[in-house]
Amino acid sequence: MTIPLILASGSQIRAQLLRNAGVAFDVQVARVDEESIKESMIAEAALPRDIADALAEMKARKVADKHPEAMVIGCDQVLAFDKSILSKPSSPEEAAEQLRMMRGQRHMLLSAAVIYHEGKPIWRHVGQVRLRMRDVSDGYLDGYISRNWDDIRHSVGAYQLENEGVRLFHSIEGDYFHVLGMPLLELLAFLTLRGVIEG
Repeated sequence: MTIPLILASGSQIRAQLLRNAGVAFDVQVARVDEESIKESMIAEAALPRDIADALAEMKARKVADKHPEAMVIGCDQVLAFDKSILSKPSSPEEAAEQLRMMRGQRHMLLSAAVIYHEGKPIWRHVGQVRLRMRDVSDGYLDGYISRNWDDIRHSVGAYQLENEGVRLFHSIEGDYFHVLGMPLLELLAFLTLRGVIEG
C-alpha cells in the first residue's frame, strides 16, 4: 500500500527540491500564525532550534489532522543573529536594515522538518548552517534589494543563496539544502527507509 505524501508548505523552493529529487507528493499549505507562536516562544527564552522545530511540527500537525493516512511534512526555517531571531522582511526598508545589521557578521540558519503520520510525529530533524556575510557597500545592498525584492521578501534574512544573494557571503559552513529551507538528504533517507520512496 502506497502512503500518500503531503508537503504542508507554500514554499516554491521546498516543493521544487522534492520534485527535483523525483518524489511524488501533494501540497497543502498549513495556515498557522507563525509570528505569534514565534513571539511567545521568544518571550519564554526558547532556543532558535526549538522555535524552528515547533513551527515545523505545528504546520505538519495542522494538515495531518485532516489527512491522518498521509505522511505530512512540515518545515520551517529560523535565522538566529546576535541573540535575536530575524523574520521575513515586511518591506524593502526592513530588508535593508536586516542586511546592514548582518554584514561582516556571522549568523545561523536552522532548518527544521517534522513528519506526522496517523496523528503523531514520527520523524524530525533540525539542520544548522553558519554563514558569514561580506562587508558589502550600502550602494550594492540598495541595488540588490531593488532588483530582488519580489523574491527575497519571502526569505528570512532577505536573501536567497540560489540567486544573487550568494554574492553577499564570505563563507558558508553546512548543508546547502538546509540553507534552502529543508533538510533534504535526511528527509529522503527516512522516506527511503520507511519504503515511502524507492531506494
